[in-house]
Amino acid sequence: MTDSHNSGQHKDREAAAAEVRRMWQPTPSWTQPDPNQVPERDPEPADEADEKPDALSQEFPGDSWSQPASQHAPWSQPQTPPPAPAQSGPSWTQPATESTSAWTQPASEPDEVDETEKATADTDGGDDQHGSSAEGGTTGAAPVFGGSSFSGSGFSGGPAAGGPAAGGQAGPPPAAGGQAHGGQQLSPAAQHFFPQGIPGQNAPQQQREVSYRTDELIQALPLPREAPAERGIRSALRLRPGSTERMERIARATAATAFRRPVTIVVANPKGGSGKTPTTLLLAGALGQARGGGVVAWDNNELRGNMHLRTHDTNSRSTVTDMLQAMPMLTQPDARLGDVAAYLRHQVAGQYDVLTSATTTYAQIEAKDFDQIHRLLSRFYKVLVIDTGNNEGSSNWREAMKAADALVIPIKWKSLSCAAAVQMLEELDNQGPEAQRLIRRAVIAVSNGPGDVNKEVEKQLRSYFESRAAAVVDIPTDQHIAAEGPLDHSALQPTTRRAALELAAKVSEQITIALNVPR
Repeated sequence: MTDSHNSGQHKDREAAAAEVRRMWQPTPSWTQPDPNQVPERDPEPADEADEKPDALSQEFPGDSWSQPASQHAPWSQPQTPPPAPAQSGPSWTQPATESTSAWTQPASEPDEVDETEKATADTDGGDDQHGSSAEGGTTGAAPVFGGSSFSGSGFSGGPAAGGPAAGGQAGPPPAAGGQAHGGQQLSPAAQHFFPQGIPGQNAPQQQREVSYRTDELIQALPLPREAPAERGIRSALRLRPGSTERMERIARATAATAFRRPVTIVVANPKGGSGKTPTTLLLAGALGQARGGGVVAWDNNELRGNMHLRTHDTNSRSTVTDMLQAMPMLTQPDARLGDVAAYLRHQVAGQYDVLTSATTTYAQIEAKDFDQIHRLLSRFYKVLVIDTGNNEGSSNWREAMKAADALVIPIKWKSLSCAAAVQMLEELDNQGPEAQRLIRRAVIAVSNGPGDVNKEVEKQLRSYFESRAAAVVDIPTDQHIAAEGPLDHSALQPTTRRAALELAAKVSEQITIALNVPR
């Protein structure tokens, strides 16, 4: 019993190996023969040397390449059932719906295969029953490795391979892991020895999972294309902007930074005539044009400033004194921007509003007045640009420094203007850590009028201001500013507008740093 069992297992391995080798062998495509065709006469016997099998075929009797060319296919034999219970040929009673693909047959099928299968079925037909149909419900022995050679075309005629059993019941589908070369299915017996399929066969690549996360979908979107140039020949040809125009766009985007709260910019230099008011208006106009409004320029002179002389008188001649008198009404919860704008001057070209100082000396602005006005303007405006006076000791001047998020120091390359700025920086340096941080974030705005440049002063002090402040911005001489009339941004030279925009971008960068650094 043991010898018979071991012999059956050995034959199963040989039959499974023969099946795998036959599947790897390219087979021609055959068409289904006519069952009523008269079998052809046997050809003349070949030479004895041709009929004698070689050593390889003796060792592997199931290999198809050892079959002589004179042998016939199984279906060419007479339609008489073989004496053995196992049938190695296809079942001709297969329904037409299951034979959609072309039937393929190896070039030759040796008779030794039938004899080997018969011997295996007879040996194991007792206790082991390796060749019986395990799930088909039949008692007849089936081929060890699935039987029919028609499996090469996607169809297997034996019961174990999914074909109809002798009892009329369809066998189970082949196992999913038994993929052979070219998409063929291994029989259950071959899957026992090759559970992972044919060695060397490429596994199907898994399809990449599609992600529907919002951040990944947004990152997958293409970047917006850069807008064409707006000036010069590049604009006419719809080309990309040049380096100058591209830098101007970057500065405009930086100046339009959305801050998380209202911010205050203070323009200060104790020396009169150093360019505080023009610098304040240039900065407010550049920010207003970049941001589309929401900017107010405030003349915080304790007595009488001159901002009312440098701006257009649009629809209001009210001053800070009039606003202080209307403060009970303006501080109500239902107060609106239109109520506050009645006391301001709107500058159309720069898209900003102006709050002028008192025109008389009878009303002096104190610290408490500064606090009330600062809180009111912070409710309705996002950016406050404050022009200061010449008295560092006044209470409203000191309150402005305490509320400042950024400091702009206008100078001219003249001895008195630069000396006053240096003294102010030294005084602020002694006011504590907050004032020191404000100095490090300061921006120097150099605005020279005609004949105001002293080359020796510039040579000695430029490096000093560059080391103490965050940046130094040069504003070129503009005749419109030097005329000392109302400042209209549309009348400025292009180089002056670009310099003002650069100043606004530098200040916005320092404000962003100040808001992100914890105090």
